[in-house]
Amino acid sequence: MEVIVGIDLSTTNSEVSYIRENQPYVIPDATGDPILPSVVGLADDGRLLVGHAARNQWLLAPELTVKSIKRRMGQDAKVRLGDQEYTPQEISAIILRTLRERAVQYLGGDVRKAVITVPAYFNDAQRQATREAGELAGLDVVRILNEPTAASLTYDTDQQDLKRLLVYD
Repeated sequence: MEVIVGIDLSTTNSEVSYIRENQPYVIPDATGDPILPSVVGLADDGRLLVGHAARNQWLLAPELTVKSIKRRMGQDAKVRLGDQEYTPQEISAIILRTLRERAVQYLGGDVRKAVITVPAYFNDAQRQATREAGELAGLDVVRILNEPTAASLTYDTDQQDLKRLLVYD
């Protein structure tokens, strides 16, 4: 059965999850950490750093590190890492690709489809840029979902009773 992962591509930290037996599970990295800092950097040897390594580098080399790229999604902007320029979609794709690879390792099979969450206030250009980032990361983006909607969908999924649910974002 094909797995569709859910990705929270956030400003500060990102996560990837999947549903098993009607329950959501966040996929940890190899050390058991479920969080991936949404930071990309360039190492001295030219390698791209993602997550904790990039966040740690930011303290020493902020000029070689990009964080909070989500705030630039949908803008006609570029950021420089070393001698190369990247669009916000390309930086986000690096983060998404890392999360996809984490899911592939954890689930033991290829992961191609994803639902990616965005803030409810994101406009069409920001949503399209997020979709493009997913595609650059090798994902078929099944849906772009508002973060508050995603939060409400995971609440008590086995309950059959009608309830009113208020989600703050």
